[in-house]
Amino acid sequence: MANRKRPQLIDTTRIPGADRELQLMLHDDTYTIRIAGVPGDLMSSRAHSSEDALGTLSCRHLQQTANARVLIGGLGMGFTLAAALRVLPSDASITVAELVPGVVEWNLAQLGQCADYPLQDPRVTVRSEDVRNLIDPAAGEFAAILLDVDNGPEALTHPQNDQLYSLSGLQRTFQALRPGGRIGVWSATPSVAFSSRLKAAGFAVTVKQVREHKGKGASHTIWLGRKPA
Repeated sequence: MANRKRPQLIDTTRIPGADRELQLMLHDDTYTIRIAGVPGDLMSSRAHSSEDALGTLSCRHLQQTANARVLIGGLGMGFTLAAALRVLPSDASITVAELVPGVVEWNLAQLGQCADYPLQDPRVTVRSEDVRNLIDPAAGEFAAILLDVDNGPEALTHPQNDQLYSLSGLQRTFQALRPGGRIGVWSATPSVAFSSRLKAAGFAVTVKQVREHKGKGASHTIWLGRKPA
């Protein structure tokens, strides 16, 4: 039997405010991002159907909306951003908040090819900071806010992400959205408690299960919340 190539470590980057590092790996033609010392992958360039769905489902209602402002928390490998760009009109603007500067650097370099270089789109602005810094001062500014931060509502890489998904955090997101605006949240696992928190924050909630890779593989959860018009 032929020897299979081992995953190759391409780069590491520190997670600000946490005593952990992310690793960028390459195995054959597949990139993955891992937390150093933690089994399993956070994300893979081969399995991103649920990230695509987050971008599409959260933004497709804006196809006929002029000057829509969208906020994405978490860049990842750029698939959610790329999907949102495909359905948004040419006059839309997207701000991407990515806490880890190294992840932005990876997307500007070798990872960019995976999602067809969405950071090069003139509609996109990147901020290397906590998405909460952009949500908290906003008042009815955004037409959609997409959250793909950490592993979902159950924080894995950074304990402060719990605050983003708490009831008070969701209430601040509610205030940052304009009437009729949408929140979209990605998670590796379902959570009845999180669905209840979204409803308690004022959102009308729909929950979808999406396979990670073209109808197969692990099932991920996407919450879609609508602020009343």
